Amino acid sequence: MEQRVLGRTGRNVSVIGLGTWQLGADWGDVSVEDAKAVLDAAVEAGVTFFDTADVYGDGRSEQVIGEYLRGRPDADVFVATKMGRRASLDPANYTLANFRAWTDRSRANLGVDTLDLVQLHCPPTPVYSSDEVFDALDTLVAEKRIAAYGVSVETCDEALTAIARPGTASVQIILNPFRLKPLERVLPAAAEAGVGIIARVPLASGLLSGRYTKDTVFAANDHRTFNRHGEAFDQGETFSGVDFATGVEAAAEFAELAPEGATPAQTALRWIVQQPGVTSVIPGARSPEQARANAAAAALAPLPGATLEAVRDLYDRRIRAQVHDRW
Repeated sequence: MEQRVLGRTGRNVSVIGLGTWQLGADWGDVSVEDAKAVLDAAVEAGVTFFDTADVYGDGRSEQVIGEYLRGRPDADVFVATKMGRRASLDPANYTLANFRAWTDRSRANLGVDTLDLVQLHCPPTPVYSSDEVFDALDTLVAEKRIAAYGVSVETCDEALTAIARPGTASVQIILNPFRLKPLERVLPAAAEAGVGIIARVPLASGLLSGRYTKDTVFAANDHRTFNRHGEAFDQGETFSGVDFATGVEAAAEFAELAPEGATPAQTALRWIVQQPGVTSVIPGARSPEQARANAAAAALAPLPGATLEAVRDLYDRRIRAQVHDRW
């Protein structure tokens, strides 16, 4: 699989990675055995980048990844984790003492001395403008608790603020055919600064797979049930902030753009990978088959200009009014 340098980390990662929120919580139940099978399928398909967080299953996702990689010393996988959402989202909590405690816990969960990459996990907006916060992150690097740090953001403005920081290695942001705003300023700014871009929520919480109808029901412990209107966390994390009924209709139209032999989900991933400035995209997977299918999108031919224009038209007609000015 194609490898790209992840910004200021200087490390190569696969253009299609694996998001592991679903292996911890909030997507229904996934057993440890099933989770490891997903990780194994991804690695065998060429994935070298896992993204996790200390809050996914309160550390369960990190623990499963750590246990899996200890059993696969041949797997050269870069693991990015996140911190900051196990505590209340108060800027006062983003201190060096807390950062040390949080990263020590993640190091224990993953079974490593130095974390490859730690990302602030969608912190309150004022955190991005705090010199003390970024000084503390620099200290973690100096102490070799972490090799590099980045941020996971909700808004384009937060991304731009973080990109201007000289130590920021990467920015993780929602980017998919239903969320085009990062193309305007964020991706060009990141490319100019040498900051990596990790595209998350690439399938709009599964909408872009084209498998759902307006009557689809998700489990009660699935965020696609309990966070549709931002009840538990930022609404943009669920269906990319798009109303479900609107999203189903738009996804059906998007599915018609899939080239022969490719699924709608693979088409969405291919669209993301070919956006200038993107380093890696991190779809989740709940089964080995899904992990392999996602990875296979990297081998698709680039989408033609007509398809790219059709995506833009679809966004402008059906999606823009709901999301463009919010994030």
